[in-house]
Amino acid sequence: MTITIVCDVLGKENNGTTISAMNLIRYLKGKGHTVRVLCSDQEKAGQEGYYIVPNRNFWIFNNYVAKNGVALAKPVNSTITQAIKDSDIIHIMMPFSLGRASAKIAKAMNKPVSAGFHVLAENFSSHIFMKDNPLVNFLTYVHFSRLYRHCDAIHYPTQYVRELYERLFGKTNGYVISNGVNEIFKPLNLQDAGEKINILYTGRDSKEKSHRVLIKAVKRSAYKDRIQLIFAGDGPLKKKLIWQSRKLPNKPVFRFFSRDEMVKIINSAYIYVHAAEIEAEGIGCLEAISCGVVPLISDSKKSATKYYAIDDKSLFKHNSPKDLAKKIDWWIEHPGIKRQYSEKYLKLADKNLNLTSCMKKIEEMLIKTIEEYGTPEKHSQEG
Repeated sequence: MTITIVCDVLGKENNGTTISAMNLIRYLKGKGHTVRVLCSDQEKAGQEGYYIVPNRNFWIFNNYVAKNGVALAKPVNSTITQAIKDSDIIHIMMPFSLGRASAKIAKAMNKPVSAGFHVLAENFSSHIFMKDNPLVNFLTYVHFSRLYRHCDAIHYPTQYVRELYERLFGKTNGYVISNGVNEIFKPLNLQDAGEKINILYTGRDSKEKSHRVLIKAVKRSAYKDRIQLIFAGDGPLKKKLIWQSRKLPNKPVFRFFSRDEMVKIINSAYIYVHAAEIEAEGIGCLEAISCGVVPLISDSKKSATKYYAIDDKSLFKHNSPKDLAKKIDWWIEHPGIKRQYSEKYLKLADKNLNLTSCMKKIEEMLIKTIEEYGTPEKHSQEG
């Protein structure tokens, strides 16, 4: 099978969508498929199988986009055609310009198209300070539907996002499959951290991830003198978050870690906090669960991650530092129960989050979509 993966955003693996894309690319190549990648990651220019388009120019907003740690692709029809002309199927990661243009050209060439649903409307509207505006969010989903309505199959990482989209636009040929967690994320027997209590949060330093809630919660904690916060990631709010946390007894760690480093960092954590208000799945949280680290997850209505909580002990009230502090202190005071829950979360991860199993399901989705679509010759005859 020859697959073209279309990535409006691809580069440093510092966000869930890029991690998911690279996991899928590596898996499909490992299974012997021919994989072509269409993206604007200039560092991959010249690499076999990569087709590179320019980055979009946002003029006076270029600095703002750069601060958010992403580069969006600009469609070039000749490059798109080159990348997809001999492919059996085109799989699109995001509903932006490159993805929409690729779907249009693929359909003109009678090729099946699938796409992943990895972005919520609020991921966009939060950057224009309108995340709570229902009209803006609805119109954003209408914009996204310009891609999804032309897809022969849609990959939803959670049931939450499938229901969200189908509630607005009707039933789709959808497949609910987790993006999965790389097998490298597993429990390690690390040396005890001593008096320090490491609390980890993984995610881009951006507004919708709500790092401030965790910082404020630790200030309220009875154990604040012992708590060491670790923020694994990077993003536009990094300097602001460092300033907001300046009065904590222990200076938090703000750093982007490699994948190998993250395994050790996660395993050094006493608990993992996922404070994000907006989340389609939450790979960082799932990596922690896969290492047996007990999570505390925001119960935000706009986050799918909360559905991975075993029970209310792993949930806290969204945007409530007071409730989060109370839950943090409870877990610190009940290490025996934490050990029991660690085993429960490991079983949950083994059953639902194994990367190879999840990637195999996506591979099967692609194969089934090709089979159900039929050959280009058949569609030409029917047309």
